Amino acid sequence: MSVDLESLKIFVKVAELGSFTRAGEHLGVPKARVSLRLSALEAELGVRLLQRTTRVVRLTPDGEELLPRARRLAREADELGAMFQGGRALRGRVRIDLPVHLARDVIIPRLPELLARHPQLEVLISTTDRRVEPLREGFDCVLRIGAPGDEQLVGKRLGVLRMMNCASPSYLREHGTPLRLEDLDRHLIVHYSTKLGADAPSFEHPHDGGYRERPMRSVVTVNSADAYVAACVAGLGIIQAPRIGMLARVAEGALVEVLPALPCAPMPVTLLHTHERSVPRRVRAVMSWLAEVLSPHLDAPGGRDMPR
Repeated sequence: MSVDLESLKIFVKVAELGSFTRAGEHLGVPKARVSLRLSALEAELGVRLLQRTTRVVRLTPDGEELLPRARRLAREADELGAMFQGGRALRGRVRIDLPVHLARDVIIPRLPELLARHPQLEVLISTTDRRVEPLREGFDCVLRIGAPGDEQLVGKRLGVLRMMNCASPSYLREHGTPLRLEDLDRHLIVHYSTKLGADAPSFEHPHDGGYRERPMRSVVTVNSADAYVAACVAGLGIIQAPRIGMLARVAEGALVEVLPALPCAPMPVTLLHTHERSVPRRVRAVMSWLAEVLSPHLDAPGGRDMPR
């Protein structure tokens, strides 16, 4: 019996994503071909590998048994192919997730360079504020600001983003400009919370070689990076955000830096991928390019989790 390698790769991706449609999108093949190849694989093996319903796709016991072997075979095939493709043009899709501000302000403006270098490459970019599940959602790599989170992924720390405190001119006219930490007792902060208020608002500042959080009052809580900055520009409070996204707004007068001697901890930036040891050439190329583009904007590693 000979088992088709493409069918095994499709089976692995459907099992990981739990969806024929998403597997097809990730692999760049029509959903109909995904269904056809899986049916052919099941017929060849003489077993049912997947339970299909209108809402979910689940592995059968036979599918559970096949999955680790299929993963290994698919990985070994990719490694073998990579040995002989050093001089060939990169082609195919790379699906990545990026923090909103870095994507908009730094990475996407430079994207034409990557695509000019590799014209047969297609890049699928997600820029949601929520923290995606890379394996389940079919991402090749994700760029994380803050704690990486996914222990099962392979990651490389690229550096850290320095932070700054900002407020709008209208806010400072109404509330005054804080000059010392104690002045914050009379001020508001825009509260960033992914769970919309599950944690208390605070201002983080250096203290005895580390960082401490000072409780503050807030009248608005947001859960997205764009809303965080927009609330500050609207005069609703002080924010603590990466300098890379704030300097242009300070230069144009939309925001003003405050308490420059009291920035919060820098945020680590980590690039993670989902391919274990066998990283496809196209994914390696995109990851190297991302590191290259971000390098001028990052400081040496260090820091902790903050809003994306």
